[in-house]
Amino acid sequence: MVFRLGIFGVLVVALIAVALFGLSILNQSKQQQAIAPPATQQVLVAAAQLQAGSLLQPTDVSAAAVPVNGLPAGAEQDTPQNRSALLGAMVRTSIAPGTPILDTAVIHPGDHGFLAAVLLPGMRAVTVSVDLISGANGLIWPGDNVDVLLTQTIAGAPDDKSIAAEVVLSDVRVIATGAELIKNAQVDVNGTEPARTVTLEVTQDQAARCLVASNLGKLSLIVHSSQAQAGAAQINQPLPQPVWSGDVSPALANQHPSVPQVSTVKVFQGTPSEQDYSF
Repeated sequence: MVFRLGIFGVLVVALIAVALFGLSILNQSKQQQAIAPPATQQVLVAAAQLQAGSLLQPTDVSAAAVPVNGLPAGAEQDTPQNRSALLGAMVRTSIAPGTPILDTAVIHPGDHGFLAAVLLPGMRAVTVSVDLISGANGLIWPGDNVDVLLTQTIAGAPDDKSIAAEVVLSDVRVIATGAELIKNAQVDVNGTEPARTVTLEVTQDQAARCLVASNLGKLSLIVHSSQAQAGAAQINQPLPQPVWSGDVSPALANQHPSVPQVSTVKVFQGTPSEQDYSF
């Protein structure tokens, strides 16, 4: 009898020990759940201070982890598509570094009222087509300042005047770029991309000059240094003189070397006879 009671006591003690161990494991699990970090999501944020009216470039956009339960309305997840959609958008209000770029804080190219919002008072928007080479191979972004260079072939001109290059617009601001600016632009069945476009902020007279130039020859863009950007068209700045084919290639100017001229002088020595001297 005493032996049975001893075994029963041992079993009771063992059950109590197992229960206490289980409670300890359960408490540890609850503590770990309590201190587990909240779920986060990578969203697009301002990489630096963004001023109202500026046009977003790739270096202006970064990413940061934000708690999912604290995501503000309109925050964009960090994806290649969302980053691309932000490029060229105009900032409506100033955004501090590290702050999520909300959809309501920007206005995108193609949105209603974009051009009216981005243009300075009295300025116009003109759109021209450029290829990847003449458009700096995609390295030009909204907000950059550029010169517009016209290259044309002069029919019937001498060889040294057959090709001319000249600056038709100087230090104008790019306000939009890319094929996506053409409404409903699509890649055709052959996989050919639609013509790329660049939209510039210009005066009324500069818009006319640009449209005439686009019908004369090929337009190319020359990017200004960021330190030299003035943020507006230089209206009264004189344009450089044209550069002709002969200015670049002296061989064209000397393609038909001149034949040395021979001068003849008649000398009379007091008699009807005369003598010619050539030199």
